[in-house]
Amino acid sequence: MPQAGSPAPAFSLPGDTGPISSGDFAGKKLVVYFYPKDDTPGCTNEGKAFSALKDQFDAADTVVIGISRDSVASHAKFRAKHGLTVLLGSDEGAVTEAFGVWVEKSMYGKKYMGIERATFLIGRDGVVAQAWPKVKVPGHAEAVLAAAQALA
Repeated sequence: MPQAGSPAPAFSLPGDTGPISSGDFAGKKLVVYFYPKDDTPGCTNEGKAFSALKDQFDAADTVVIGISRDSVASHAKFRAKHGLTVLLGSDEGAVTEAFGVWVEKSMYGKKYMGIERATFLIGRDGVVAQAWPKVKVPGHAEAVLAAAQALA
């Protein structure tokens, strides 16, 4: 998992509103948040929280991208159902692997592979400014916004 001070992995992936490439946002700050599954309670709350702050992220010259392994069609339904305004990228595995968020998880004693909820703030220079592993959703979008606003 990239840490503060390390270069952020470059990525390109399909999104429900068109292709998303980290290179398209050169010179801007990026928030890349990884979430397990569209339309589940925690993921919905996280997407809604980031979307509610979109104007403030825009004012801080920061683009917010949510990434999961759900399909582009699933993202489109998720966006429409909940009025999400952040970009949603559909990863087939390369991006979640590059960011180190594809991990072994455990539920009810059963082990499986899944996405660890994590967020990365990437500076204008393409370097990770801050990383939040194992995110708890309440208050998280606000904390990320504060960090983005404080970053030059």
